[in-house]
Amino acid sequence: MTRRESHFSEAALPLFAQDAAEPRPVGREGRLPSYVTDHRQRLRARFRDLGAQSLPDYELLELVLFRALPRGDAKPLARALLDRFGDFNGVISAPEPRLREQTGVADAVVTELKIVEAAAQRLARARVIHRSVISSWDALLDYCRTTMAHRDTEHFRVLFLDRQNVLIADEEQARGTVNHVPVYPREVAKRALELNASAVILVHNHPSGDPTPSDSDIVMTEKVRAAVEALEITLHDHLVIGHAREVSFRDAGLL
Repeated sequence: MTRRESHFSEAALPLFAQDAAEPRPVGREGRLPSYVTDHRQRLRARFRDLGAQSLPDYELLELVLFRALPRGDAKPLARALLDRFGDFNGVISAPEPRLREQTGVADAVVTELKIVEAAAQRLARARVIHRSVISSWDALLDYCRTTMAHRDTEHFRVLFLDRQNVLIADEEQARGTVNHVPVYPREVAKRALELNASAVILVHNHPSGDPTPSDSDIVMTEKVRAAVEALEITLHDHLVIGHAREVSFRDAGLL
């Protein structure tokens, strides 16, 4: 497999006001037609009674869009967004400029999607912060996927651990381009000292979707390891996050 090359080095409106691009009501007296109202009621009831697992991605996305599109049929937009971004996660995590390229997406839709994204990230973070990464490793991977898997530029994070391997801080250190993010080993080491951390885990994403570490990823990891180990701080792992999977440097024998 060829490795990817990556180089580190108005007057206020109501929150969900109707968008100009939103479909107009087709029912009499400005009301939704009965088939749309019935569909919304059935979908909400199925979600309440059977849970999210009973809904395919497009129906779950419809539920999210209902408040943003109070006077229109949300199904066509939900399907169009999924066609464009692949799955529910891809839609929720898509950058705002790309979302706005889709016909029918304006302020209310963007706001609703980004509220869901922020909630998902906070819930995922709450499952790992101030907990041992050894006992919550799967939750940690879920958090990294949620926050980084669908970014369209590279982001570099450092997870700081105490002597019991408890996650005491999670900080984004840098943002870059589609295949480059600047990383400064001395700054990683300095911040670890400031937090009195005993170990760190590096995390960055590959916007291409392929998490295979590049040669420059490997070189930079070695530089960070040298910088922190000089201060008796352990580099536990370096995780590279792709769209559908991740690569652990330790599991791959690169650490």
